[in-house]
Amino acid sequence: MRIRDVIQTSWRGITQARARSLLTMLGIVIGITSVILLLSIGTSATKLLLNQVQGIGSNLIFIVPGATKGSRFSSPPSVQGVVVKTLTAQDTDALSREGSVLRTAPEVRGQAKVVFENNDTTVTFEGTTADFFLVRDLEIARGAAFKESDVLSFNRVAVIGGTIAKTLFGERDPVGKTIHQLGKEGIGPFGVDQDNLVIIPITVAQKQLLGIDYYNVLLIQAHPDYNISYVVSRVTSVFRQTHRITDPSKDDFTVRTQEDALSLLGDITSIMTVFLTAVASISLLVGGIGIMNIMLVAVAERTREIGLRKALGANSRDITEQFLLEAVMLTSMGGVVGILLGSSLVVLLYFILSRVLPTGWFFALPPTAIFLAVAVAALTGILFGIYPARQAAKKDPIEALRYE
Repeated sequence: MRIRDVIQTSWRGITQARARSLLTMLGIVIGITSVILLLSIGTSATKLLLNQVQGIGSNLIFIVPGATKGSRFSSPPSVQGVVVKTLTAQDTDALSREGSVLRTAPEVRGQAKVVFENNDTTVTFEGTTADFFLVRDLEIARGAAFKESDVLSFNRVAVIGGTIAKTLFGERDPVGKTIHQLGKEGIGPFGVDQDNLVIIPITVAQKQLLGIDYYNVLLIQAHPDYNISYVVSRVTSVFRQTHRITDPSKDDFTVRTQEDALSLLGDITSIMTVFLTAVASISLLVGGIGIMNIMLVAVAERTREIGLRKALGANSRDITEQFLLEAVMLTSMGGVVGILLGSSLVVLLYFILSRVLPTGWFFALPPTAIFLAVAVAALTGILFGIYPARQAAKKDPIEALRYE
């Protein structure tokens, strides 16, 4: 039997039962759409996270109190909410004498309610030094950053994020009220929304708000003349000497760089992508089972047709090819519709999230998702079409002609 005849016969079988064909395609359309949409979300989220980390600066080193034990996915106790008091002014003094360190900015954090006239909001405040603005290269939209003299004098000045400025002052200019506003900065280190952040002198935060004498984190800017790995080794050495640690396994601090964060994020997002793909694959599996079931029903309904074709000379191979090609054509058409629908939803999702999220949303329609969708659609048609096709080919022509 010529391939053209097989295609024509298969197409006729599909068009003669449009409702059944549409139901067969529906499972594949949903599965393919899910694969494209979920892989796109995973890729976009990965780009967003990596962009945030890269935006912090490639020459920054973070010192967090407490040692990290276990796998690389583990976090120091201080990040998990445990109070660790091992970072103090003694550390910043020691780092100021280290030539490979350009600047050091200690930080402490807390939460408080901010009130202006009849407006109030609960915010995260961060106490730090004047060097913080240089280390983070923060843009000041209006006003100016506080100076080191403000830190030493315990001056009650603050720099606030754009979101807080709008909440408290509306369209009024907050400058002149000892309040200054940051430019739009988005999500910063440790997941802090900097547009909803109040930055104040560290002395005010420690002594007047928190009542502590230790730091939550130390932010170090490496000197551009030195390799970041060398600076990490020198900083580690300084801390062990200052903390009188001779056994590295007893470190009471954790050193992290941007490369560490990127590597960890890469591992996490890879796992997330695999998980999302597995979830979407379940939809395809369900769609494939649906195809097999509906094709089996089609075989039963077309028993007399099969008997007639065999009586006119068609062999088992011809019958197998016909029903198998029908399954492949149905899944291929479902795959095309799924690709178009999935791509449209990706575009729609981008326009919505890019306007809703404060940090924006990256558009991502990975070619691998489309290639995977096409390959899986064809493979699904073959795998789940073989059994019904073989069942059709096995029918005895005489018994098939007698079938009511």
